[in-house]
Amino acid sequence: MLSPNDKKLEKLDPFYLPSLSKQKTSAEIVSEARNALRTVRTQRPFTPREDQRKLFGPASSRTPENRPPSSFSVHASSFEFSDSRPISGTRLSPLEFKPKAPASPDTVEDFCLSFPKPPVDPAKIRRISSARARLFRVASQGALLPARTLLPTQPTRVESEETVTTRDSVVKINGIYLTESKAIGHLKRHPLQLTYDGDFSKITEQEMFKGATSVPFHLRSGGDQGKRRPRASSSSRSPDQSRLDIRAGSKADLQEKNTEIEVDEVFWNTRIVPILHDLEKEENIEMVCATCTQLHHALEEGNMLGNKFKRRSVLLKTLYKLVDVGSDLLSLKLAKIILALKVSGKNLLNVCKLIFKISRSEKNDSLIRNDSILESLLEVLRSEDLQANTEAFLYCMGTIKFISGNPEFLHEMMGKGAVEILMSLIKQVNENTKKSGTCLPNSGHLLVQMTATLRNLVDSPLARSKLLSINALPQLCTVMEQHIGDKDVCTNIARIFSKLTSYHDCCVALASYSRCYALFLNLINKYQKKQDLVVRVVFILGNLTAKNNQAREQFSKEKGSIPTLLSLFHTFYKLDLHSGKRWGEGDERPEARRPAQAEDVLIKLTRVLANLAIHPGVGPAIAAHSHIVGLLLATLESKSIDDCEELVINTTATINNLSYYKVKNSIIQDRKLYIAELLLKLLVSNNMDGILEAVRVFGNLSQDHDICDFIVQKNVHKFMIALLDAKHQDICFSACGVLLNLTVDRDKRLILKEGGGIKKLVDCLRDFGPTDWQLASLVCKTLWNFSENITNAASCFGDEAANTLLALLSSFLGCHRTLG
Repeated sequence: MLSPNDKKLEKLDPFYLPSLSKQKTSAEIVSEARNALRTVRTQRPFTPREDQRKLFGPASSRTPENRPPSSFSVHASSFEFSDSRPISGTRLSPLEFKPKAPASPDTVEDFCLSFPKPPVDPAKIRRISSARARLFRVASQGALLPARTLLPTQPTRVESEETVTTRDSVVKINGIYLTESKAIGHLKRHPLQLTYDGDFSKITEQEMFKGATSVPFHLRSGGDQGKRRPRASSSSRSPDQSRLDIRAGSKADLQEKNTEIEVDEVFWNTRIVPILHDLEKEENIEMVCATCTQLHHALEEGNMLGNKFKRRSVLLKTLYKLVDVGSDLLSLKLAKIILALKVSGKNLLNVCKLIFKISRSEKNDSLIRNDSILESLLEVLRSEDLQANTEAFLYCMGTIKFISGNPEFLHEMMGKGAVEILMSLIKQVNENTKKSGTCLPNSGHLLVQMTATLRNLVDSPLARSKLLSINALPQLCTVMEQHIGDKDVCTNIARIFSKLTSYHDCCVALASYSRCYALFLNLINKYQKKQDLVVRVVFILGNLTAKNNQAREQFSKEKGSIPTLLSLFHTFYKLDLHSGKRWGEGDERPEARRPAQAEDVLIKLTRVLANLAIHPGVGPAIAAHSHIVGLLLATLESKSIDDCEELVINTTATINNLSYYKVKNSIIQDRKLYIAELLLKLLVSNNMDGILEAVRVFGNLSQDHDICDFIVQKNVHKFMIALLDAKHQDICFSACGVLLNLTVDRDKRLILKEGGGIKKLVDCLRDFGPTDWQLASLVCKTLWNFSENITNAASCFGDEAANTLLALLSSFLGCHRTLG
C-alpha cells in the first residue's frame, strides 16, 4: 500500500511538462537557476542624521573660515531702499548750457513718503478731460493721481515742484531753463512721483512722468487742446518733436489707457492705502500677520506684484521696517510679499537669509508649509539670474535643503517641479564651468546645497522617475568630474547614486554611462582614506556589477581597476586590524552593532570582487592574483562570524566564486586544503547563512580527490547528511552537491548509508522535487551514483525507501500505475 504522501504525489503532474503560460526569457531562466557563481547583497552605507540645520554639516571638508556662515542677523537696516525705486534704464543727457538758476533744494528725493488719501468721489475721475487723459498717459504704469487737475482752458503750466513753460521754445524746470527738446528728455527721465513723509493725510507731488513715451500735447501748445498747433517748418522741427506727434496715439487708445489707470488709482487708494495705514498703527503681532496676508491678496488682486509697480518704494520700506519686530511668522509673511515684489541684489540676498534663518528651526517647518514659502523660493531659482545672485541662491537652496528632509514636504516639492528646477541649475553650472574652464566662485557651496537636496528627494519614486526621464545621471557625473576636488559635492552625489542604484532601472541607466567607471576609480584613488566617500563609491560599483555582465567587463577594462581595488583592500584591512585592537579579548561587543567604518568598506569591497569574479574573463585573473586571494584568506582567518557576520559571509562568497575556475595558476586551487580548514569553523557555527556559504565552497572544492579525502577524514560528510534535514532548499541543494561529488569515488559511496543518508535524500526528493526540478535532478544523480551496478533495489535502498522512490519517479514521469 502507498502512504498518504505517496498517494498525494500520484495526483501531481509530471514536473518536466512544459508550461502552458508564456515562454520564459533567458534572463528569467538564469535568475531561477542555481549558478555556481552568485552575486552578493549588502546594506546601503549608513548616513547619520545631522542634529543641527546648517549649510555645511560637521563632516564637511570646508573649514569654518572658508565657508559662508549659517548664523547671522537680518534687520531692517540690512535692506537697501534704493531697490524699492524701479530703474528707468535710461541715461540722462548732459545739459547743453549752464543752468541760469540753481536747482531747488526742495527737489531732493525722499524715499519714504506719505500715502495719499482715497479720492472723495471716484466718479469725478471718470469725467476727466482729454487733456487730463494725456497727463495720465504720461504717468502710466501705476503713478498716483496728482492733487490737481489741469483743465484745457488753463495756461500751459504745471504748478508743482517742476514748472514747465513752452513760450519761446524755452522750458523752466525747478528753476532751470532748458530748450523744449531738452525738457522733453528731462520729463522722460525724471517722472513725477508721490512722496511719503510719514503722514497719510499729506501728499506731495514729485516727478510723475517716469516711463513716459511722450510729453502731453497741452504742455507743448500753450493754449487750448482743441486748437491745433501750427505745423512747424522742416528746418525748425527736431526729431524729438516729430516722434512726439507720432506717439500721440488715437483718441480711442487714450480713452482705453485712461480707464486702466483710473481703475488702478481707485484700487490703490481704496484698498492698498488703508492696509498700509493699519500695518503702521497695529501693535498686535497676530493682527499684523493677518493684515500682511490681506495686503498680499489685495496686491495680487490688483495685479500690483512684480518689479514694474512704481509704488514699490512705499510698500517695501513699510515691509522692511516690520522685519525688526522679530516674529518668525510675521517675517515669513513679509518675506513672501517682498519676494513677490521681485526685489534684486542685496535685498534679494537679505530676504533669502531671513527665510534661511527661520528655517534652521524644525518647529518652523509648519509655518513655512502653511504660508507656501516653498513656492516663492522655487520661483527665485526659476526666474532670477544665477551668476548675479549666487549668494542669494545659496541661502535659498539652504532653506529648501532643510525642508526637503521633512517627509511632509516631499509631495509638494514633487508637484512644484523641484527636481526639474534643481537639475536645470546644475546643468547651468556645468555649462558655465565648461565655458570658463574653471569653477565659478561660490558654485561649489551652491552645489553642496543642491546635491544634498536631491539626496533627500530621491527617496521618492516620482523623483527617481523624473531624474531618469530628463537624463540627469550623466549631468551629476559631470559635476563630480568638474568638482572632483570638492569632497562635499562628491560625497553628496555618491549618496544620491548609492540610493538610485539600489533600483534596477536607475542602476541600468548609470551603468550605460561608460565614463562613470573611470570617474569612480579616480574618486577612490583621490580619497582612498576618506571612508565616508569611498564606502559609497564601492557600494555603487557593487550595485552596478551585481546583475550586469557588461558592467563587470567595462569596469575591469578600465586602466588600473584591479590594482585600485587591491590598494583599497590593503589600506582598509590594515585600518581594520588597528581598530580591532581596541577590543580586549575579554570585552563584550554589542549584540546588534553597526560595522566599524573600515570593516564596512571591506564588506562592500569583497562584494565587488565577488560580482566581478562571475565574469569568465575576470574571475580567473582574480583567482590567480596572489595578493587579492591572500587578503581574502587573511580576512577569513582573522574574523569571526559572530563578530563580523556580513564580512565573513561576503569573503566566503567571493572565495566560492573564485573556486569555480579550475585554472592552472589559481591560488584558490593551490591552497584548497588550507581553505577547507578555514571553512570548518563556519560549518560548526550557529549562523545558517555562514553554513550555506561554506557548503557551497565545499561543493566546488570537492571535485578534487584530495578534498574528498579531507571531507571523509574530518567527518564533514556526516555534517552534509545532517543538513538534508534542514528543510531549507538551498542548503539541501548544496549539501546534496557535496554528496554527489563524494559518490563519484566508488570507495566513498557507502558513506551515504551512514546517518540514514539514503532515506534523507528520498525525503528531499519527496518534499522539494515536485516544485524544484534542479534539486530533484541532483538527488537523482546522487542516487544513480550510489546504485550503479546494483542487482536489487530493496537491498540497495531498503524496502521502504525503494517503494517511496518508485512512487516518486513514476509520478514525475507521468506513469500512473498502482504499485503492489
